[in-house]
Amino acid sequence: QVHLMESGGGSVQAGGSLTLSCAAEQYTINNYAMGWFRAVPGRAFEAVAAIDTDGTTYYSDSVKGRFTISASRPRNTLHLQLHGLKPEDSAVYYCAADYRPSGLSDVGGVEAVLSFAYKGQGTQVTVSS
Repeated sequence: QVHLMESGGGSVQAGGSLTLSCAAEQYTINNYAMGWFRAVPGRAFEAVAAIDTDGTTYYSDSVKGRFTISASRPRNTLHLQLHGLKPEDSAVYYCAADYRPSGLSDVGGVEAVLSFAYKGQGTQVTVSS
């Protein structure tokens, strides 16, 4: 069983920054592909970032250049740094993980996050204009 727990959400003004964290077990961080997706009521889930076990990162076009995903293996934590936030970034952000030994490049890159087997409870990000 994989347990994921997000933290770090909050309310910021447009242009501001936040860092989201996802605590996981050491085995998960070391062996699972991980990522983030976000959810807004009435809209489809949107994958925003993913990281392979070899450190390769993937981003959606909507966040590329503004968000950074990283894995701190000594701390068993996945991070998502959000910069240049816009009101349209407001959403519940979910951490997700799955065992993908072949990597993500051939299965849609960041979009693969939407099919990951394990998800956290989510953390709210609200960006005001």
